[in-house]
This record gives sequence, C-alpha cells and structure tokens, in this order.
Amino acid sequence: MNPVKPSIKSEIFCLSIIFLTICFSIYFYSQWPDIIASHWDFEGNVDGYSNKAFMVWIFPVMMSSIYALFLALPYIDPKKKNYEGFSEFYHFFKSLILTIFFILFIGIGRYNSGYYVNITLLSTVSLGVLMFVIGLYLKEIKPNWFMGIKNPWTLSSDKVWKKTHKIGGYFFMVFGIILIICNFLPEILSMILFILGILLIIIGTTVYSYVIYYNESNKKKR
Repeated sequence: MNPVKPSIKSEIFCLSIIFLTICFSIYFYSQWPDIIASHWDFEGNVDGYSNKAFMVWIFPVMMSSIYALFLALPYIDPKKKNYEGFSEFYHFFKSLILTIFFILFIGIGRYNSGYYVNITLLSTVSLGVLMFVIGLYLKEIKPNWFMGIKNPWTLSSDKVWKKTHKIGGYFFMVFGIILIICNFLPEILSMILFILGILLIIIGTTVYSYVIYYNESNKKKR
C-alpha cells in the first residue's frame, strides 16, 4: 500500500527540475573558471571558493538524493499511515525544496559566469519564503518521525502534536519574514533578529509542547 497518494504532476515536475539542473551543470562547467566562488557572507561578499568540478555536480547530486529520500520516507516511517493525511502538502513541499535548490544553483552559476547576482539576498529571500510557506501548512502535518516539530512531547501525544504545530506555524512564518527583512537592515540588527527567530522556533515550540503535555497529563490524573 502506498502511504502517500501518488501525484503524477509532482513527480514530473521534480524530475524535470533535476534534469534541468544537470543540463545547466554541463553548461556552467564550460563557462566557469577552474576555481569559483562558493560561499558568501551576510553582506554579499565572497568568503569561500571551490573547485568547479565539485561545485558543478554537488547540486544535481544533492537534489537527486533529496528526491529519492522523499520517495522513501513514507515507506520506512513507523507512522506511515499518517502520510496520507498530508500527502498534498508532502508533494508540494518536495517540489518547493527542489525549486529553491534550482534557483540558488542558477544564481551561483550566473555569478560565476561573470554576471552580478546578490547571492546573499537570493539565499535569504528563498529561505524566508520556504520558512513562511512551511508555517502556513505546518498544522496540516500529521504525526510522523521525519517531518514537523518532533520532541518527546509531540511524539507522545497527537493532541500535543496538533496544538504545537498550529502555534509553531506562526513561529515559522515570523522567522520567514525576519529572514526577508534582514536584507534591508544593518548587519548587527539582522544578526540579532536572525538569532531571535531561531530561538523562537526552537525554544518556543519546545516550551509550548512541554506545557501542553504537562497540562494534558495532569488532566488525565484527576
């Protein structure tokens, strides 16, 4: 039994994105110098370099691996039956992840081909959009071992899972907005907001899920 409803459109889209990435890899390899820029700081300055042979193939390899992982996860998850409850989002998220990798690869490729591209802006906006979209749909994810907010309390109670993912969705959306607006703020303020956003997600969801679990446990004892 397939735990995730198949989506022909999603699979065609994902395979097409991977195929295009491979095509661009071949093209960029002929355009890039032997050593290329591969990492940028928060101000958009290059602070890392890589061999083009490595960089040109790492994206198609990563994207193919991610796609294969998404295909396999529903079959190896002990809670596989729950995937059917959020299969539509599962396919959408899989496509979105690959699309963002593709956009970043094209941006890096253009930059190393001699065109100006603000990679830091491209990366943070892409990640911000991803976080915001995750936040919008987080409440739809059913209990599982691979996606969502997983800690001892959410995995121990479906009710705690549901409530945590509902409030966690807002945290992710706030973090997504922070990532986008950080591009237009002073560096020190951007760093502070970035750290606060991460703490909001990690500590906020952890404390919230514990409190909900604790309250639920006390109700059962009464």
